[in-house]
Amino acid sequence: MKLKFLHYNISTDLPESLEGDKLLINTINPHSYCIAKTDYEFEKSLTTCDILIPDGVGIVLGFKLLYGKNIKKISGYDLHMHYLNLVNQKKGKVFYLGSSDSTLQLIQQKVQEQFPDVEVASFSPPYKQVFSEEDSEYMLQMVNEYKPDVLFVGMTAPKQEKWAFQFKDKLDASVICSIGAVFDFYAGTVKRPSKIWINLGLEWFPRLLREPKRLWRRTFISTPSYIIDIFSNKILSREL
Repeated sequence: MKLKFLHYNISTDLPESLEGDKLLINTINPHSYCIAKTDYEFEKSLTTCDILIPDGVGIVLGFKLLYGKNIKKISGYDLHMHYLNLVNQKKGKVFYLGSSDSTLQLIQQKVQEQFPDVEVASFSPPYKQVFSEEDSEYMLQMVNEYKPDVLFVGMTAPKQEKWAFQFKDKLDASVICSIGAVFDFYAGTVKRPSKIWINLGLEWFPRLLREPKRLWRRTFISTPSYIIDIFSNKILSREL
């Protein structure tokens, strides 16, 4: 059985303009890969998005082992900054959907300081596992009245990816990006690991030390499961 992520549209080529068809962009790492194995809606949101970027050194190494191809890791943070720069050049608009009002206020202040030609708005949806139809309709209304060039969705995986996939056709935005923890990193409410850890491919380690209760499962369950799948499929590919 082939690895499911081999069918995903993994790419490290990000558009250099905001023109063209509407884009739904997601990220994948070993943990999200493992979740997608047992969550059909999440798997579909990943396999059918327009661009899926490898936000994890495990994906990069897996691709190298199975295909012999070198791809580069692009974090959700990199994706976020890429589109802020594009929107700044265009003098366009971005919308942040997710997180708390206080975090969103910090984000808006920072965007206005760093990207003076970007118009920015935001909305904090109710904190719940499943949104009601009324919740989603109101979120759509907030976004569509603003008509952003880029919509950043930060409601944690897999909820954010499934919501963006479900409502892609109803969202009046040129680009829709699910970027999760980036909201907190950019706002400064959660400190992102230093470039030393990032360059070593060990960004996960200081995050685990900082948030062990939240991140232990992805480190000690998802990562070993992913590694087993990689090597199992490598062995199977040699036997075919």
